[in-house]
Amino acid sequence: MENTLDRMRAAVLAERIPDANVRRRRLDALRRMVKENRGEIARAIDADFGGRPGQETELLEVVPLLGAIRHAGTHVARWMRDERRAPSLAFRGGRAWVRHEPLGVVGVVSPWNFPLYLCLGPLVDALAAGNRAMIKPSELTPRFSELLAELVGKTFEPEEVAVITGDVDVARAFTALPFDHLVFTGSTAVGRQVMRAAAENLTPVTLELGGKSPAIVTNGYPLDAAARAIAQGKFLNAGQICIAPDYALVPAGQEEALARAVLAAAEASYPAASAARDYASVITARHRTRLEDAIAEAEEAGARVLRAQGEWGGRMPPTVVLGAPEQGVLMTEEIFGPVLPIVPYGDLGDALAIVNRRDRPLALYAFAKDRTTQRRILDGAISGGVTLNGTITHIAQENLPFGGVGASGMGAYHGRDGFRRLSHARAVFRPGPIDAFALLRPPFGRFAEFAIRMFGR
Repeated sequence: MENTLDRMRAAVLAERIPDANVRRRRLDALRRMVKENRGEIARAIDADFGGRPGQETELLEVVPLLGAIRHAGTHVARWMRDERRAPSLAFRGGRAWVRHEPLGVVGVVSPWNFPLYLCLGPLVDALAAGNRAMIKPSELTPRFSELLAELVGKTFEPEEVAVITGDVDVARAFTALPFDHLVFTGSTAVGRQVMRAAAENLTPVTLELGGKSPAIVTNGYPLDAAARAIAQGKFLNAGQICIAPDYALVPAGQEEALARAVLAAAEASYPAASAARDYASVITARHRTRLEDAIAEAEEAGARVLRAQGEWGGRMPPTVVLGAPEQGVLMTEEIFGPVLPIVPYGDLGDALAIVNRRDRPLALYAFAKDRTTQRRILDGAISGGVTLNGTITHIAQENLPFGGVGASGMGAYHGRDGFRRLSHARAVFRPGPIDAFALLRPPFGRFAEFAIRMFGR
């Protein structure tokens, strides 16, 4: 890994600032790699999961990744242009601008839940910004990781992009390398370790973490419509999505109706004839045991557990929990599976208080008819991003930044925001014909007194 990083650093110094054509060429190579191998990629991910629909991989990973590449390739030349800034009043006549330059070598540590998109999405921004990149995919998706290493090796020069495979010890060593920027997607607990390792090298980090993303259903919003959106966002990829609705808040007295509507929506989306084909598995037996233990804990504390009916091919069925204990696992830890606690609230202020007494989530979903209520929720609770009257689709907007806040992460990327995140904004100033600063050399006299009176007001 150190040798690879050294070679990349040497290449960075030799190339310095690649032009738009070079960046587009690399992006186009990435696009061809994904398009020409999409079937093999989907099969590898399916095997790693022990069952994940190819259409889900296409819709949630391949399609948005190709969209991100297309968007960056279209706009990168404009993003690269120098940005004019007005000089300060005392230096009028001069010229000020910002150059967005490559940082150098970017490290990417990606998770297992969306192994393609969350691995190559940051790479799109890194390449658009003119950087080289080293990628460490998850050890929990070994077939995909080995395939990715093979494909990248055939597509890019070793000094452009490299994939490092290996276990947790390799990942720890990877995050300790002196990258120019490190992008990590994963849990908050591991994010703390990554940030600690990066701090030794003063490596700046972008952390995309998670947390308990709430869905708030307000009075007057159609329960069936809210339930369909919540079920779709919750049960895609069997709930293994960092921005999946983690729990739902609903006006007191409506929790049973919402629970039934969510399960009905799940059963309609995954009928018996296609459930085993269209519904993903939980990634490992260990992850499934963790979820089942959390459900059992809630049930022992008096919660009601409702499960979707039908044949699920041995996979964990969509599950709704009513009355989950406040201090239990389901209400204190990110669930990351097809389990949805539903929590009643009195008025909207109570709902916002429930959200705000937890760490700031990566996403928030608000179901409200009127803009006044929507605005009150936006003003009253903090989150990384928001989808109003729907779920998870804010992540698919290339013109919007994606990122967390507080315990759900730091830094945002995607599109222009990703380009800027992985660039150095370099300030440049050129004095005009009259250099005011040069006139202020000692010994100080009347002109210095004039400047103090004029600009020190």
